[in-house]
Amino acid sequence: MRTDGQALTYGGGWLDRAGGRRADPGWISERLADADSTVLALWRDRCLVDADGSPVRLTAADSGAVLPRADQTVFLGLDGTAAVFAVDLSARTEREAAALVGAASAVDVRTLVGRLGPADAAIQGYARGLLHWHRQQRHCGGCGAATVTTFGGHARTCAACDRLLFPRIEPAIIVLVEAPGSPDRCLLARHNGAPEGSYSTLAGFVEVGESLEDAVRREVAEEAGVVVGDVAYQGSQAWPFPAGLMVGFRATAESDRIEVDGEELLEARWFTRAELRERVAAGRPLGRVDSIDHHLLTSWLAEG
Repeated sequence: MRTDGQALTYGGGWLDRAGGRRADPGWISERLADADSTVLALWRDRCLVDADGSPVRLTAADSGAVLPRADQTVFLGLDGTAAVFAVDLSARTEREAAALVGAASAVDVRTLVGRLGPADAAIQGYARGLLHWHRQQRHCGGCGAATVTTFGGHARTCAACDRLLFPRIEPAIIVLVEAPGSPDRCLLARHNGAPEGSYSTLAGFVEVGESLEDAVRREVAEEAGVVVGDVAYQGSQAWPFPAGLMVGFRATAESDRIEVDGEELLEARWFTRAELRERVAAGRPLGRVDSIDHHLLTSWLAEG
């Protein structure tokens, strides 16, 4: 059953991942031969699309010539009773890959957001992230031997030491920091490499040995010199570019003092809601439309 709801982009995935069945290679083979199964095709992390810009979906009959020539085939899940797979054609040129599946071109998944609903964007991101991991995990990190695909593409096994390897997720926090007192203000910063006048929320990867809340406090203090007190969870977003999980928070600063590090951040300042509305009216976006920072900012803006 599809459960898109109000999910953030790349979330609200509607596939049954069938974790109890994908370890059975015989069942996977049967699903690959099933006439109701479909196959998504990707090339070097890019989605292969038709002339209308829609992702190519092959039927089992169409994929007969593709599967033997794919670098990797993974089982994504069940759409009702029909299986959904993804294939990686990265070893070929873009033209060869497109011709093989009847595509017009290969495009970044993130450029499709305007034409795909959250759940359909989620499955494309899911396929991208899983196939990317396979290309990066061809050898064992323990002994260096080659690894082979298992569990329908959801694990790899070392051929020498039998070590079982699973896809790793890289968690990162993203936070909207509010100033203490009145008027209501939020902290936005210009990151190193961002154009003049471009501001966004603060974010950073979670380090070993710290909680998500610890990471919020550390990142904000390190980058902006702002000490925060209360931290409140707002939501999370799959970000398979290549393996992120963005965890969104709001935090309240203990003072409005700012001291940027000059490395990650070039400048930071407090914005009122009126100032953010002026930016929107001037055509300046509030973060990426497909990112949780856009959700954090628009939600805050709508409150006053």
